Amino acid sequence: MMLRQEISDAVSPLGWRLVLGAVYAEVLTSGLAAAAALAAAVVEETGSASQGHLTIDIRADRVLLRVRSAEGVTAHDIALARRISECLAARGETTTPGGVSVQALEIAIDALDIPAVRPFWRAVTGYVDEAGPSDLSGGLVDPTGRGPALWFQQMDVPRPQRNRIHLDVDVPHDEAPARIAAALAAGGVLLSDGAAPAFWVLADAEGNEVCVCTWQGRD
Repeated sequence: MMLRQEISDAVSPLGWRLVLGAVYAEVLTSGLAAAAALAAAVVEETGSASQGHLTIDIRADRVLLRVRSAEGVTAHDIALARRISECLAARGETTTPGGVSVQALEIAIDALDIPAVRPFWRAVTGYVDEAGPSDLSGGLVDPTGRGPALWFQQMDVPRPQRNRIHLDVDVPHDEAPARIAAALAAGGVLLSDGAAPAFWVLADAEGNEVCVCTWQGRD
């Protein structure tokens, strides 16, 4: 099992970023046809090595690449990311950490009895158990890879004066300071940085909370 620091050190120079248990990169394109052609070239170049490891999101102006194994990010995935970057470089394209594209959204549900509420959320969303280790720690994920992940935060006592569902926005580690600064400039309040750089707790003007999260401080 690779440490998060090892993963980040290996992929960052390639223009990839570690976010919520996977490595991501994006490539900007001139249009949908160019994005589709680029994705096809990556799949052809990587062949069977990408099966079960690579997910590609094709948009009109970009391609978003996500790599991980069922066991988390492995040496195979690092090698695959490197091979993809080399393939794209040969085509005159560059993998970059991107901006808002390279992030993952979680909905965090506070619960006194997680085993009692988790099956409900699994059934009502149609989500499935997260495969292998990740920062979700027993969370649920959209099997199609489209919706935000769900994870459950253990409560010790009821907190009726605090919202019981909040958002986690997982961003590249070097994106976090700018994201936090933008949120504060937009009227937000920093409630806690005690767990930073794993996460910072912010709130809007009415106290609704969100955590800005990174992979750091979790190994």
